[in-house]
Amino acid sequence: MSDLVRFGVSIEEDLLEVFDDYLEEKAFANRSEAIRDLIRSRLAERDWEESTGVVAGGIVLVYDHHKRELMDRLLDLQHDAMDVIVSNLHVHLDHHHCMEVIAVRGGATRIHRLVDGLRGQKGVSHCSIARVGLD
Repeated sequence: MSDLVRFGVSIEEDLLEVFDDYLEEKAFANRSEAIRDLIRSRLAERDWEESTGVVAGGIVLVYDHHKRELMDRLLDLQHDAMDVIVSNLHVHLDHHHCMEVIAVRGGATRIHRLVDGLRGQKGVSHCSIARVGLD
């Protein structure tokens, strides 16, 4: 482990209160641990987004399967992305809503195009990606 360096941070009191609630909720030992975790997470996300190599992740998609033609559009987008889709899990959440978890591996730019295409469909209520480092 490298040497620890201390530095000061100026922060609004309201934001600090919310941050302290977050520390307690996530059971961090102290503010320093939480700040280190947040910095590492954001830097890993940046590295993933800027990667020119192979990356992996999981796309979580929630949508209303009763929305007219939505299923066809989602399937078309996925078929067009067979080069990066590894696997797909489909879950029925209730009578109207489905969730898909799409495992992906490939170029970050290509995967982001897929995520943006899925997210932009009318009837999609949630679309996020969990990034996994391959180094």
